Amino acid sequence: MKYYIIAGEASGDLHGSNLMYALQAKDKEADFRVWGGNLMEKAGGTLVEHYKNTAFMGFVEVVKNLNTILQFIKKCKEDILQYQADVLILIDYPGFNLRIADFAHKEKIKTFYYISPQLWAWKENRVHKIKRTVDRMFVILPFEKAFYQKWEYEVDFVGHPLLDAIAQEGDFDAQQFKQAQQLDERSIIALLPGSRQQEIKKGLPEMLKLVSHFPQYQFVIAAAPNIAASFLKNIIGNNDVKIVYNQTYNLLKCARTALVTSGTATLETALLGVPQVVCYKGNWLSYQIGKRLVKVDYISLVNLILDKPLLTELIQDDFEVGKLKSELTGLLEEGKKRQKILEGYAHLKEKLGNKGASKRAADLMLQYLS
Repeated sequence: MKYYIIAGEASGDLHGSNLMYALQAKDKEADFRVWGGNLMEKAGGTLVEHYKNTAFMGFVEVVKNLNTILQFIKKCKEDILQYQADVLILIDYPGFNLRIADFAHKEKIKTFYYISPQLWAWKENRVHKIKRTVDRMFVILPFEKAFYQKWEYEVDFVGHPLLDAIAQEGDFDAQQFKQAQQLDERSIIALLPGSRQQEIKKGLPEMLKLVSHFPQYQFVIAAAPNIAASFLKNIIGNNDVKIVYNQTYNLLKCARTALVTSGTATLETALLGVPQVVCYKGNWLSYQIGKRLVKVDYISLVNLILDKPLLTELIQDDFEVGKLKSELTGLLEEGKKRQKILEGYAHLKEKLGNKGASKRAADLMLQYLS
């Protein structure tokens, strides 16, 4: 069977690759053509376009790059028709993927959506387009099934694929990892500044202001594979900070705490048991527009799933060195604050359900296709 899969960021690349492995286990003739990243390519997909070229975040940024985005959409439509896929699988990335879903529906191409756009946060009326254009939706957050039921749209809850990704991690030797990455014996504060250049430019300089305040700790950046070392080093400047590539989970396993840009990384950090401060700073105008449109109380997946403010979220003007220092100090010390977060993480895992999301999604997809 021929699968055309589209993901637009690092997390989608990870979950897309694991879905591909699960499909291959059941479909020995599986052929994949993908928009994604290195992981989906490694899983056997023919990579049409890398997400590093297509990831634009924020209202202002999208407007600035609108012509480029439209060219990518045109290219994608033409490529789908040429490939003659049996099924189109869309992974999150709604600004792009919902346009492709509309096109695929008109072309009578079977369309699945794996990992729902966050319609419950904003643009809820896009449910109508999904109901019209998507043959089946597979959701990964426990509250999403009820959200879609409200709109009389039946979806499949498969569990969260991060549980699988983390469970696949093998034995780990912290000392060996530190030596390999040329890290010293000080405890680690991990910095996860995101996978897009524009969010890194905004957030990483604020994170780096903490380095001089915590000399007894070493700060280490978990770099996304699409971000050049030269780009990061230019921001780091003279700060004593190391960069680790393609080792985010191993870095978190060694970390005492972490500063994490909002996104999937907040959930990954939680599932690995690392207390964290959630940070976000974007384009001023994009933020002003966004906060008037977004309907949720929290920006981190951890707080959203638990439906309470377990993690401190420092957003826009609150994302500054004074508040960062105060929050970080509380998490580094043994005490009630740190213990409360670790207890909250245990509850989070219960709410996410059992492992096996990729396999469940693949099994259901093949069942609906047969």
